[in-house]
Amino acid sequence: MPFVPSEPPAPSRTRARLLISGGLLALLGGLVALTLVITSGAGPDRVGPPPVAPNRMPTPIATGPANTAPETVEPSITAIPPPDNLPVVDYDAAPGGFPADPDPLSTVRLREGLRPTARVGAYDAPGGRPRAFLEPNLAGVTLVMPIVQRRSGWAAVLLPSANRTLAWVPPGDWTTVPLRDQLVVERKTYRLTWLRDDQPAQSWRTTLGTRATPTPLGRTFVLGRSTLTGRVYADTDVFALGAIPDDPDAVPTALRGAHIGLHTWYNDDDLGTNVTDGCIRITRSGQRKLLDEIGPGTMLVVVDKLPAATPGPLTGG
Repeated sequence: MPFVPSEPPAPSRTRARLLISGGLLALLGGLVALTLVITSGAGPDRVGPPPVAPNRMPTPIATGPANTAPETVEPSITAIPPPDNLPVVDYDAAPGGFPADPDPLSTVRLREGLRPTARVGAYDAPGGRPRAFLEPNLAGVTLVMPIVQRRSGWAAVLLPSANRTLAWVPPGDWTTVPLRDQLVVERKTYRLTWLRDDQPAQSWRTTLGTRATPTPLGRTFVLGRSTLTGRVYADTDVFALGAIPDDPDAVPTALRGAHIGLHTWYNDDDLGTNVTDGCIRITRSGQRKLLDEIGPGTMLVVVDKLPAATPGPLTGG
């Protein structure tokens, strides 16, 4: 039966709200996929997500040797000016035509994130076709995307609002931020491991998606965070990820258009099981630790299982 919390989420004091399907927080069977939206003081037409934690820039890390996105030395490649009528990547599913992530299950840390400082074009290849625009903020959150590759000044980033997809950004209106942390989720062992500077810091048991609505495999990243009050989220902020459900039609109607989330729950009864609509749940103390430590752009990779056991303590609290 659908479960609707008796205490629906209320806007935070920053008026940030994380809404499901345009305003209805529907939690079916205790599962939830997150749609991040906030109203700002800019007026009724201005929508965006919750305030990102203090700008403590993400620190993605990996279980393989850390490396900076490789740059191939080549002649400069000119960018075709993008037409003004291109779509802007936002919280809805990203437009098509972008290339697939060539190594989606890699757990090697991506050391830098790209942060647009103005509207920039997103291309399908260096010197290729412009497909969309990326803006400094996505739904109200400062946009930071992990850099996967570099070529002739261009940077390939993990594309938000899409799964296992890259976008190429030409040299210009963007800067880089260091990424020290990484989150690795193993579906078969129900384990989330937080690494900093390539060293395991802590691990937690997880609750993951069902067979019909699995937690998507591959590399994604922390898009932002929001405050939801009420019993089901244990009065603890949630992270919205760049990933979306692999099969949008498989999730309940109220959750269509939502993103995958990382959050806690009002009890730990379902840890080690598959009952969510794709979201990743951990303990309340674990979520609060991550909220204190990581920020937007932090890479999160979901694999079935790592080839070797990940060192570090596995905690239920």
